[in-house]
Order: sequence, then C-alpha cells, then structure tokens
Amino acid sequence: MLLFTGLILFVIGINGLWVVRKSIIVLLMCIELMLLGINLAFIYVSLIYDDMLGQVISLFVLTVAASESAIGLAILVAYYRIRQILDINYLIFLKS
Repeated sequence: MLLFTGLILFVIGINGLWVVRKSIIVLLMCIELMLLGINLAFIYVSLIYDDMLGQVISLFVLTVAASESAIGLAILVAYYRIRQILDINYLIFLKS
C-alpha cells in the first residue's frame, strides 16, 4: 500500500508538471511531490528487504529537495523584486 501511495504521489507530480504551466510555485510543489513519492518507495523497499540503504538514500533525497526548494524560492523572490511579475511566459527575459 505504501508503494502504491508513492506511485500516486509521483503521478500527481508528473501530471501537475504537464497540466499546470502557468505558476512557477505550483511547478516547484509538483517537483517536491515527485521527490516525496520516490522517498516513499525507497523507504518501503528498505523496510521490505530489511536494509538501511533505502532510508539513507531517502535522507539524501530530502536534503537535496530542501536545498532545491530554498534556492528556487530565493531565485523567484529576487526575480519578482526586479520584474514585479512571476509569470512563466516572461521567464525568457531572465537571461537579460
């Protein structure tokens, strides 16, 4: 059941990336959902095989996800202060 829940979270994250292409915050949340679904799968497989490696990998994935969220939100806040808009269609101007 836990593996199925992880799969559902991952599929919701993938669908969110495909369907919602207007909000950058929602895209970041969908990436986080995908990472949490993968973490549930790692933890479940780790419990089934009685091995700690899946839980250690899950811990590393959580740290990468936290740093990705912090850096992504910091970039978005800096971009919003400059341009006063957070529309994904205007991100092409990010390189200028």
